[in-house]
Amino acid sequence: MFSENLKTLRKQKGFSQEELATRLHVVRQTISKWEKNLSVPDADTLIRLAEILEVSVSELLGTKIENENVASDVAEQLSRINEQLAIKNRRSRRIWKIVAIILAVIVLVNIFIAVFFSVPDLNSNTQNNQPAISDETISIDE
Repeated sequence: MFSENLKTLRKQKGFSQEELATRLHVVRQTISKWEKNLSVPDADTLIRLAEILEVSVSELLGTKIENENVASDVAEQLSRINEQLAIKNRRSRRIWKIVAIILAVIVLVNIFIAVFFSVPDLNSNTQNNQPAISDETISIDE
Protein backbone atom coordinates (compact mmCIF):
# COMPACT_ATOMS: atom_id res chain seq x y z
CA MET A 1 0.00 0.00 0.00
CA PHE A 2 2.68 2.52 1.00
CA SER A 3 4.63 2.23 -2.25
CA GLU A 4 1.54 2.68 -4.43
CA ASN A 5 0.24 5.56 -2.31
CA LEU A 6 3.62 7.28 -2.36
CA LYS A 7 3.86 7.10 -6.14
CA THR A 8 0.26 8.25 -6.64
CA LEU A 9 0.55 11.16 -4.20
CA ARG A 10 3.94 12.22 -5.58
CA LYS A 11 2.55 12.38 -9.09
CA GLN A 12 -0.61 14.19 -7.93
CA LYS A 13 1.56 16.87 -6.34
CA GLY A 14 3.64 17.10 -9.54
CA PHE A 15 6.92 16.08 -7.94
CA SER A 16 9.56 14.06 -9.69
CA GLN A 17 11.46 11.49 -7.66
CA GLU A 18 14.43 13.86 -7.71
CA GLU A 19 12.39 16.81 -6.39
CA LEU A 20 10.87 14.76 -3.60
CA ALA A 21 14.27 13.34 -2.68
CA THR A 22 15.72 16.84 -2.49
CA ARG A 23 12.94 17.98 -0.16
CA LEU A 24 13.53 14.97 2.09
CA HIS A 25 17.34 15.25 1.91
CA VAL A 26 17.75 11.76 0.49
CA VAL A 27 18.94 10.49 -2.88
CA ARG A 28 16.56 9.79 -5.76
CA GLN A 29 17.29 6.07 -5.58
CA THR A 30 15.80 6.00 -2.08
CA ILE A 31 12.47 7.28 -3.40
CA SER A 32 12.65 4.71 -6.20
CA LYS A 33 13.21 1.89 -3.69
CA TRP A 34 10.24 3.05 -1.61
CA GLU A 35 8.01 3.15 -4.70
CA LYS A 36 9.18 -0.33 -5.75
CA ASN A 37 8.48 -1.58 -2.23
CA LEU A 38 12.12 -2.60 -1.75
CA SER A 39 12.46 -0.54 1.43
CA VAL A 40 10.51 1.80 3.69
CA PRO A 41 11.42 5.12 5.33
CA ASP A 42 12.09 5.45 9.06
CA ALA A 43 9.45 7.10 11.29
CA ASP A 44 10.89 10.63 11.14
CA THR A 45 11.25 10.54 7.36
CA LEU A 46 7.74 9.12 7.04
CA ILE A 47 6.36 12.08 9.03
CA ARG A 48 8.27 14.60 6.85
CA LEU A 49 7.10 12.76 3.72
CA ALA A 50 3.46 12.99 4.83
CA GLU A 51 3.90 16.74 5.51
CA ILE A 52 5.43 17.35 2.09
CA LEU A 53 2.64 15.40 0.37
CA GLU A 54 0.06 17.14 2.59
CA VAL A 55 -1.55 13.93 3.87
CA SER A 56 -1.61 12.16 7.20
CA VAL A 57 0.82 9.33 7.92
CA SER A 58 -2.08 6.92 8.32
CA GLU A 59 -3.38 7.94 4.89
CA LEU A 60 0.08 7.41 3.42
CA LEU A 61 0.33 3.97 5.01
CA GLY A 62 -3.37 3.09 4.78
CA THR A 63 -5.55 1.75 2.02
CA LYS A 64 -4.67 2.34 -1.58
CA ILE A 65 -5.26 5.90 -2.73
CA GLU A 66 -6.96 5.90 -6.08
CA ASN A 67 -5.73 8.21 -8.72
CA GLU A 68 -9.24 9.60 -8.77
CA ASN A 69 -8.87 12.57 -11.03
CA VAL A 70 -6.57 11.27 -13.73
CA ALA A 71 -9.06 11.92 -16.54
CA SER A 72 -10.13 15.28 -15.18
CA ASP A 73 -6.49 16.27 -14.58
CA VAL A 74 -5.61 15.41 -18.18
CA ALA A 75 -8.66 17.26 -19.45
CA GLU A 76 -7.78 20.27 -17.33
CA GLN A 77 -4.20 20.30 -18.58
CA LEU A 78 -5.36 19.97 -22.18
CA SER A 79 -7.79 22.81 -21.62
CA ARG A 80 -5.00 25.01 -20.26
CA ILE A 81 -2.74 24.13 -23.19
CA ASN A 82 -5.55 24.85 -25.65
CA GLU A 83 -6.18 28.23 -23.99
CA GLN A 84 -2.48 29.10 -24.15
CA LEU A 85 -2.34 28.18 -27.85
CA ALA A 86 -5.41 30.29 -28.57
CA ILE A 87 -3.82 33.27 -26.81
CA LYS A 88 -0.58 32.73 -28.73
CA ASN A 89 -2.47 32.54 -32.05
CA ARG A 90 -4.37 35.75 -31.28
CA ARG A 91 -1.14 37.53 -30.43
CA SER A 92 0.50 36.22 -33.58
CA ARG A 93 -2.39 37.40 -35.78
CA ARG A 94 -2.38 40.79 -34.06
CA ILE A 95 1.35 41.18 -34.63
CA TRP A 96 1.03 40.26 -38.33
CA LYS A 97 -1.80 42.77 -38.75
CA ILE A 98 0.30 45.51 -37.18
CA VAL A 99 3.26 44.62 -39.40
CA ALA A 100 1.04 44.69 -42.50
CA ILE A 101 -0.40 48.09 -41.55
CA ILE A 102 3.06 49.53 -40.92
CA LEU A 103 4.31 48.23 -44.28
CA ALA A 104 1.25 49.64 -46.06
CA VAL A 105 1.80 53.04 -44.47
CA ILE A 106 5.48 53.00 -45.47
CA VAL A 107 4.59 52.13 -49.07
CA LEU A 108 1.92 54.85 -49.25
CA VAL A 109 4.28 57.46 -47.80
CA ASN A 110 6.96 56.50 -50.33
CA ILE A 111 4.47 56.73 -53.21
CA PHE A 112 3.27 60.12 -51.97
CA ILE A 113 6.84 61.41 -51.68
CA ALA A 114 7.76 60.08 -55.14
CA VAL A 115 4.71 61.65 -56.77
CA PHE A 116 4.96 64.94 -54.91
CA PHE A 117 8.63 65.53 -55.62
CA SER A 118 8.71 64.20 -59.20
CA VAL A 119 5.94 66.42 -60.61
CA PRO A 120 7.53 69.57 -62.02
CA ASP A 121 6.28 72.91 -60.85
CA LEU A 122 4.30 74.04 -63.88
CA ASN A 123 4.32 77.75 -63.04
CA SER A 124 8.08 78.09 -62.70
CA ASN A 125 8.90 75.89 -65.73
CA THR A 126 6.56 77.63 -68.16
CA GLN A 127 7.84 81.03 -67.20
CA ASN A 128 11.48 80.02 -67.51
CA ASN A 129 11.07 78.16 -70.83
CA GLN A 130 9.18 80.87 -72.69
CA PRO A 131 11.27 83.12 -74.88
CA ALA A 132 11.49 86.58 -73.67
CA ILE A 133 9.68 89.06 -75.94
CA SER A 134 10.97 92.53 -76.03
CA ASP A 135 9.56 95.56 -77.71
CA GLU A 136 12.60 95.85 -79.96
CA THR A 137 12.14 92.51 -81.64
CA ILE A 138 8.59 93.16 -82.62
CA SER A 139 8.34 95.12 -85.78
CA ILE A 140 5.12 96.23 -87.15
CA ASP A 141 5.07 97.02 -90.88
CA GLU A 142 2.88 99.90 -91.67
